[in-house]
Amino acid sequence: MSQNKAVKRVAVVGTGVIGASWTAYFLACGLKVNATDPSDGAEQRLRESVARLWPSLETIGLHSEASQDNLAFYPVLEDALQGADFVQENGPENEALKVELFQRMDRALPEEVILASSSSGLLMSKVQSACRFPGRVVLGHPFNPPHLIPLVEVVGGELTSAQAVEQAMSFYAGIGKRPIHPRKEVKGHIANRLQAALWREAFHLVDQGVASVQDIDIAIAHGPGLRWALLGPFLNLHLSGGAGGIEHLLDHLGGPIESWWDDLGSPSMTPELKAKVAQGVRALLRDLDEGGFEAERDRLLVDLVAAKSRATSLP
Repeated sequence: MSQNKAVKRVAVVGTGVIGASWTAYFLACGLKVNATDPSDGAEQRLRESVARLWPSLETIGLHSEASQDNLAFYPVLEDALQGADFVQENGPENEALKVELFQRMDRALPEEVILASSSSGLLMSKVQSACRFPGRVVLGHPFNPPHLIPLVEVVGGELTSAQAVEQAMSFYAGIGKRPIHPRKEVKGHIANRLQAALWREAFHLVDQGVASVQDIDIAIAHGPGLRWALLGPFLNLHLSGGAGGIEHLLDHLGGPIESWWDDLGSPSMTPELKAKVAQGVRALLRDLDEGGFEAERDRLLVDLVAAKSRATSLP
C-alpha cells in the first residue's frame, strides 16, 4: 500500500464499524492514528477489530511502515486531535451532534487541517455551519467496509474551498482509494442514492408478493451484481448494445426502460413490510454460518479488488 506524503497522522473520531475499518486501513498504509470514541470499552473493541481485519489487509499488501503499534487511543476528543494532519470523523448520523462535534474539532485544530466526515447522508453545508474555518470541512464518505472497498465520495458544503476538496481527493487517492467528486450536495450522495433506488424496488417486489427475499438476493448476486462489480451501469449498457454501442441500445430499449421506470413501486416502511423482509432474511440465514459468510465475503472482496487492480482495460 502507498502512503500520502503530506499526511502522517490521522485522527479517527468515532470508532464503530466504519471508524474501526478506517483505522485499520490507515494503519495498513503506514500512517499513525489517534483514535477517540466516548463509549465504554471503545478502545478494546477498536484494537480487537483492527487485529481481526489485519489479515485481509496483509493479503492486499501492507505499507513498509504499517504497524498496529501506530495506533493511540484517547478518551478525550481534543487530546486525539493533537498533531493530526487529517481528521476522519465517523460519529452518529445526527445533524445537531455533528455540528457540535465539528465546532469542537474546528476550535482545536489549525486552519490547514482537513476535517472529513464519513456521513452517509448529511449535508456538509449544515455540518460546517458553526465552524470558524468552514472552508476545510468536506465529506469523505467511504463505502462499507472502508478497509476493502476503494470508493470515497468527496463533497464540499457551500463554504468549502476548492482547495480543501482537492487536498482531500489527493489524500484519498494517495492511499489507494478511488475518490469521486459529486458536483452538488444531495441527500445520500451518489452511491447510497443508487443503492436506495434498488432497495426501493426490492422492498416493493417483496411487499407485492412478486418475489421472496431469497429470490431478490439471488437475482442480484448471481445476475447484474456480477457485472456491476466490474463496470458501472452506463458501460454495461454500452456493451449490451453490441457493435452499435450505447446509441443503439438507447434507440432500441430506451422506450421499454422508460416504461419500466413508470411501473416501479413506491413502498412504505410499514411494520408489516419490515417484519416480512426481516423474516425473509432470517430464513435465508438459517442454514448459514453468519460469521463464516461475512469472512468469506471479505476474502472474495480482497481477491476481486486485487484482480481489478491488475486489469489494464477496465476504467
